[in-house]
Amino acid sequence: MNKILLSPPNYEHVFYWEDLFMAHVEVNGVSLHYEIRGNGTPLILIHPPVLSSANFHYQLDELAKYFTVIVFDIRGHGKSQPSVQAVTYPLIVEDIKGLLNHLHIEKAFVCGYSVGGSIALEFLLTAPERSLGAILVGGISEVNSRRLRNLISLAVALAGAGAIPALACSISWSNSDTMETFWELLKDAKKADKRNAEQYYRYSLTYNCTDQLRTIPFPVLLVYGGDDTQFQSYGRLIRDNVAHSEFVLIPNVKHQIPTKKHAELNRLIKQFILKQKGQN
Repeated sequence: MNKILLSPPNYEHVFYWEDLFMAHVEVNGVSLHYEIRGNGTPLILIHPPVLSSANFHYQLDELAKYFTVIVFDIRGHGKSQPSVQAVTYPLIVEDIKGLLNHLHIEKAFVCGYSVGGSIALEFLLTAPERSLGAILVGGISEVNSRRLRNLISLAVALAGAGAIPALACSISWSNSDTMETFWELLKDAKKADKRNAEQYYRYSLTYNCTDQLRTIPFPVLLVYGGDDTQFQSYGRLIRDNVAHSEFVLIPNVKHQIPTKKHAELNRLIKQFILKQKGQN
């Protein structure tokens, strides 16, 4: 086990992890799997339904050179324990706070991919005392289009019917840049609890924080695929309502940026966080 150096009360630059550290922690009555690497400003990444923290392996590998990077499996996903409680965004935020408490981290940047971006927004809105800012990768503040509503409703129905293997295969394939990545993602995605995955999808259908966005005082980086026309409008909606926001399009990619355009995404995240910390 790697050495942990603590120097309270400033928790932003006190963790030194030479190698990847993987563990489980009991948070709010459930065992959560997490991984942590690097040192410096904390950055925690939030995955969408069915996928797991494995979707961020490129971010964990690269950004840990500059920051303390934390990934975790949402309850009922990947290597985390299924949840008796319904999976909701407020509950996931409480889990993130519990994980940060366990790691003795006071504040962090949060990065959410796809509907995981909604959880990042919920974190900024309901846990401002733990927030440094956010990165949304294809994130949304509400579902306001028939096409996206239909896609999520289909996922709700499939998950509820127990079609997790089919969902896992489809989602893992669409997020894969190589066959190695596909098998890595699929291995965890197949473990998703059908009830918890359905709850995660279903909550995204009714979640809407757009009217609260103007109250966010933190810096927010919005990253969307240049070919992802369905989600770009959601990014512009957030940009128009968050005072300290940057909107960036990465060309030649649709929605699956963390794996298919990881070099560009990692560069943007690095620049964004270092800029907020006043570094070059």
